[in-house]
Amino acid sequence: MQIYFIRHGIAADRGSYGEDEQRPLIPKGIHKTQQVAQRLSQLGISFDTLLTSPLMRAVQTADIFCQANLAADYHIFQPLAPAGNIQAWLDWLTNWRGLGHDTLALVGHEPDLSQWCQQLVQGSIDDRWILKKAGIIGVTVPRTANPIGQSQLFWLAPPRLML
Repeated sequence: MQIYFIRHGIAADRGSYGEDEQRPLIPKGIHKTQQVAQRLSQLGISFDTLLTSPLMRAVQTADIFCQANLAADYHIFQPLAPAGNIQAWLDWLTNWRGLGHDTLALVGHEPDLSQWCQQLVQGSIDDRWILKKAGIIGVTVPRTANPIGQSQLFWLAPPRLML
């Protein structure tokens, strides 16, 4: 199974909105995210399921990916909010894997996404992986085993390599 960890696009500066959760993508972030989504579509990539953090900038990113026909729809998933719980996602993943799906996309935030990927691939976190805005990390996880430390990295790309 392939899982794509996608960081939201470039958003408004911190402190420019009363609530951090409401910070939207800026025009440059929308444009760059659209370009990344188009490139994925050109590569023939699509997602059986797309989960997103509930924060505005992540939801907008997920919407752009759906508009590019990478997924039929997206679902808000609270554990993808900043400081989310990987165990809650792993519990969800166990059920999802049982449905026979092959490709999942998660839209969220740093440092959570890169730390989750490190746990899946390395079994630990060393904070050396950095996921740029609108960047993607791809990880292949086993269908049945616990994925922590048992998964393989297949993609780590900043958006500039996809444009």
